[in-house]
Amino acid sequence: MDLQLTGRRILITGASSGIGLATARLLAEEGATLALCARDESRLRCATADLAATTDVVYASCDVTDRSSVDAFVDAAVQGLGGLDGVVCNAGRSLMRTLDETTDDEIRDEFDLKIFGVLNVIRAARPALAKSDAGAVVVVNAILSRQPELRLAVTAAARAGLLNLSRSLAGEYAADGIRVNSVLLGLIDTGQWQRRFTESGSDDFAAWSAEIAHDRGIALGRFGTADELAFPVTTLLSPRNSYMTGAALDVGGGVHRYV
Repeated sequence: MDLQLTGRRILITGASSGIGLATARLLAEEGATLALCARDESRLRCATADLAATTDVVYASCDVTDRSSVDAFVDAAVQGLGGLDGVVCNAGRSLMRTLDETTDDEIRDEFDLKIFGVLNVIRAARPALAKSDAGAVVVVNAILSRQPELRLAVTAAARAGLLNLSRSLAGEYAADGIRVNSVLLGLIDTGQWQRRFTESGSDDFAAWSAEIAHDRGIALGRFGTADELAFPVTTLLSPRNSYMTGAALDVGGGVHRYV
């Protein structure tokens, strides 16, 4: 199927690894041109060096919580690609800690990243997206936004706020022809889980992750992969999804408990 993404200009935050990197690769295969950012530009360039040989790529170091940094990146993307047709807000992390273990500054930082880390990007990109005939935003969020966990209390609260905000943005930006949708991820095998595996002292990732999947009630009995998230993100950017906005797509292997 042709997703009609050839020549489409897509901006991705947090593109040096995990879901952001997998999405960049899939979009390049679909013929899109890319604007990619991460906090470490040298790591980003190294991870995506092969993409520059197949499509146009704009690179930047960017702190998504810093509005001036985001504005500079979006300006460079628009100038380098000639405009924007899509944005993937992917930069993020999880704070695995109970409320009693979390400081006030850490709570503020988590909300700053989850809320302003998305809002800064979408605000800056809005004028360019409004000029596109198929402007689209995909917010990479989590199932935590709909069902809190004590071990991720602050992250869950921040993600719930982000889900609500994303729905509000879909309503507000519809007048500009910009669609805003969310992908809610479950447990995905990314760098964060690899670091936790290393810290665990276990020597068998498959067994270690399967045990966690069982404990968390994941119906498919395993972690997801970045590639499995990249596909729904990419399809939500497609002009073929032109009547879909304000939606939240659950991609969590059946881990959800909400109805």
